[in-house]
Amino acid sequence: MSSNRLKTIASRALCAAALCGVAWSAHAQETMKIGVIASLSGGGTAWGLGLQRGVQIAADQVNAAGGLKLAGKTYKLEVVAYDDQYNAAQAKTAADRLVNRDQVKVIFGPVGSPGALGSLPVTEPAKVLQFVDGYAPQILRNQWNGAYVFRVNNSTQEFSEPIVQWLHKFAPNAKKIGMIAPNDATGQSGVPILTNAYKKNGFDVWTDSYERGTKEFTPLLLRMMAQNVDVFDLNANAPGEAGLLVKQARQVGYKGIIIQSGGAGIDEIIQIAGPLANGMLKYDVIDESLPRVKPFVTAYQQKYTGVMNGLAPVYYNAASILFEAMRRANSTDTTQIRDQIEKMTGYDAPIFGKVVWTGKKDYGVDHQLLHTFVIKEVQNGKASVKAVITP
Repeated sequence: MSSNRLKTIASRALCAAALCGVAWSAHAQETMKIGVIASLSGGGTAWGLGLQRGVQIAADQVNAAGGLKLAGKTYKLEVVAYDDQYNAAQAKTAADRLVNRDQVKVIFGPVGSPGALGSLPVTEPAKVLQFVDGYAPQILRNQWNGAYVFRVNNSTQEFSEPIVQWLHKFAPNAKKIGMIAPNDATGQSGVPILTNAYKKNGFDVWTDSYERGTKEFTPLLLRMMAQNVDVFDLNANAPGEAGLLVKQARQVGYKGIIIQSGGAGIDEIIQIAGPLANGMLKYDVIDESLPRVKPFVTAYQQKYTGVMNGLAPVYYNAASILFEAMRRANSTDTTQIRDQIEKMTGYDAPIFGKVVWTGKKDYGVDHQLLHTFVIKEVQNGKASVKAVITP
């Protein structure tokens, strides 16, 4: 065989090897987009950033470990996030984008009932898995029977009764509750549930509402004070609005108990209300000092600066459940993944521990995550755990 012939064969072999290398490299780097719909502006920004960052940290950890290996393929995860501005119409637009343009099969968010309800008509028919945190019962109890949506945090239905019972023991002389809530799906769904829980436990209840985006609450607060309420419950107000309500309530002379039954993000409220937040009681999703939570807190602090919103660990927990379900399904098929998620009761998730799916009685489907929560109290600008409650 001539030397030229040998050179030609060698050259072809090298080219083939190079092409194989390119093909293998592309295969190894195959990208899977993970959608996020979050409030990255407006009163719910703290929640939105918590959501986005929790998912991002979970995705980063999967990528650092070599990617997600499914059915012989290895996927690098890419988080694609859109701002819904805590608005139903914007959430629907974001869902349309993620499903039809970005071709995602999984969406984390939105936070809040308006956005969650706005996005479902896009995600459910498309069989896109969605992990939301909004309190409206219709998020799970809907025309699609909640087929591909999971709620990854307790809702008012789960925590209202335990909180009210705790408050009754904490403040036995309190008789009347005041609530001021947004005039949207958040307030319209959560306030009636809380009202029923309060009345069931012997409280009188006064309520009023405001339009989303309001900054001046003094008229509403003065109206509430005229009712001689003993407890002002901020219910599920977003951190930006809740902080203003606390600050302005104290500024106009309200002396009673302030509690928030719902919503994560006490540090953001403290930032807005300052010393006027002292004495406030607040539902929160997690005790950051717990040993099982500390690794996530450390990872968060290494990547981000500023206050960590409580929804960051909530969505890190949810993303961890999803990625484990995908491994068990060994597939990108959303129906197979959903079926594995439903079977994960007892799985030791990183933040809340053993997974408990519930909801069949209230919503018709066991897609509601149930977990222990805490009541925190603000003193000297810091929030500390006052009670641990298991619903």
